[in-house]
Amino acid sequence: MKKNIIFYMVSALCVMLLGSCESFLDIENLKAKNSANFPVDEADANQMVASIYAVMNRNLADPEEDPFFIFDIASDDRLGGGSQSNIGAQGVDRLMNAYIDWMEPLWKERYRGIHRANFALENIDRITNWSSESKKDQLLCEIYFLRAWYFFNLAQVFNGVPIKITTEPVVNPRATPDEVYAQIASDLKKAIDYGPAVKYPLFGDGHASRWTAEGMMARVWLFYTGFYGKSELPLTEGGSIGKAQVVTWLEDCIQNSGYALVSDQRNLWPYTNPYTAKDYQYDIDNNLNWETDENIENMFAVKMSNKEGWSADEQLRHNRIVEFYGLRKTTADAFPFSVQGYSNGPVCEKLWTDWAADPDYAGDYRRIGSICDRAVEIPNYKGDKAKEVENTNLLAKKYIGCEAYDHETGKRMLSYGYFYGSADNRQTGLTQSLVWLRFADVLLMHAELTDGKVIYNGKNGLNAVRERAKLPDIPYTLANLKKERRYELCFEALRWNDLRRWGDVEEKVKNQVGNHILNQGVEGEYAFTNDFMERYRATGGGFFKIPECEVTLTEGVVEQNPGWDNNTTWAKGDLPYFK
Repeated sequence: MKKNIIFYMVSALCVMLLGSCESFLDIENLKAKNSANFPVDEADANQMVASIYAVMNRNLADPEEDPFFIFDIASDDRLGGGSQSNIGAQGVDRLMNAYIDWMEPLWKERYRGIHRANFALENIDRITNWSSESKKDQLLCEIYFLRAWYFFNLAQVFNGVPIKITTEPVVNPRATPDEVYAQIASDLKKAIDYGPAVKYPLFGDGHASRWTAEGMMARVWLFYTGFYGKSELPLTEGGSIGKAQVVTWLEDCIQNSGYALVSDQRNLWPYTNPYTAKDYQYDIDNNLNWETDENIENMFAVKMSNKEGWSADEQLRHNRIVEFYGLRKTTADAFPFSVQGYSNGPVCEKLWTDWAADPDYAGDYRRIGSICDRAVEIPNYKGDKAKEVENTNLLAKKYIGCEAYDHETGKRMLSYGYFYGSADNRQTGLTQSLVWLRFADVLLMHAELTDGKVIYNGKNGLNAVRERAKLPDIPYTLANLKKERRYELCFEALRWNDLRRWGDVEEKVKNQVGNHILNQGVEGEYAFTNDFMERYRATGGGFFKIPECEVTLTEGVVEQNPGWDNNTTWAKGDLPYFK
């Protein structure tokens, strides 16, 4: 079921890539391939595009450098947690800088992906013998989509960033947000235009498509217009994209893509896999059955590999975000969430209580399907009182390692992934895909853009998603839409940027303050060490520090973000509970 999907770049271009703090040379297979003889055929083109995808995994070597982890932890529905040593998660949670040149790997790898996309666009026309014209169009769709997605990651983390759309070794200053989003929109529009109208799954699992680009265009449009107070999304070629065009694309995706909602949202998450489910009472009681990572709802995801290893490249084959969210010092008493990790990202108590108290969500199975109350589900698990901080005793279930029993041997396997061909290892066995876009999100974005227009199975997107959760219809309002996005999409790296684009950060950040927590076994309440909204405003609305080496290396051509002076460092021991 799992596939090895890590690929390697075979170009031998020597570049000084803006976005790296050193000159680097992509020299894998240097003797076999170089820019004079690559690419020459369709197989080369496939490999060239695969190399762009490969960059998606590279920041997972240290999850604190990955945009998914950053956006997830920054929201009001998680705390930093971990131990006193996990300053990366705590720094994200407080908009503080945890390490020297902390975001350098994120900056470097996202620009590496952009560079590889640029190389592909500059060289794809060297291939003249295609199996079909639609094959070339599909690859162009993927190339443009991936370049747009890497720029979008950078823009949401750093705001205006340098635009680099050639492989020429030039140093560009930071572009304005308008210019960056124009580039993102133009690339996504090309991805839509090139993408064949082939239904899922005929274009292949793990591949971006016309439909992926249409869904991501809506996310870009909503963030740009909301956060920056605009009415349209600009294009580099002139003109702009208005709401009506985005709605048309979303309706094309909803009606023609072949994507749909799975029958039960819980079946999207690996804790329902059959090797774990047969021993997990919650799965047994609810007759849950995992749809696997490759399913009809997941539209774009970072895929993992079964190949075991810990070299610089091999390290990137498993999902370390899952590892960082895992419990500490686990035993069988924590089954099925007994894959040992670092206890980052404890769930905010306010999410748990808000969900329970809301009459519109009475009986919503997603609450317990998304959050584990440790005292109820794993009452015999003792935790790690010597290290755990900001522990709320609430654990997010969507991205977390799950164990399984081998009933033939009687052995407890360190990851369910063992049964799908991965290692029996608490780290390299973690092969869960990291989903960045799914169909439920597309339905909810359509509802938001159309004030609840009917679109799917006779319902608007809001109520279509609620129906899947066995909840009755409610009137469309923006307030109801916001609640549904919070609950349906919790822990999927969307909440933080939703709050930013809605202008709701100041109100919702209060959800964290006062949470009942345990710090190394001592009861307390969550507290910031500074005025969070003061930090938020100082950083221009929640943008992080550009790696200082980029500022230094470019001799100031790349300017630092505001709000990041020498007094913004977060270090071990800075948690307020130990002062």
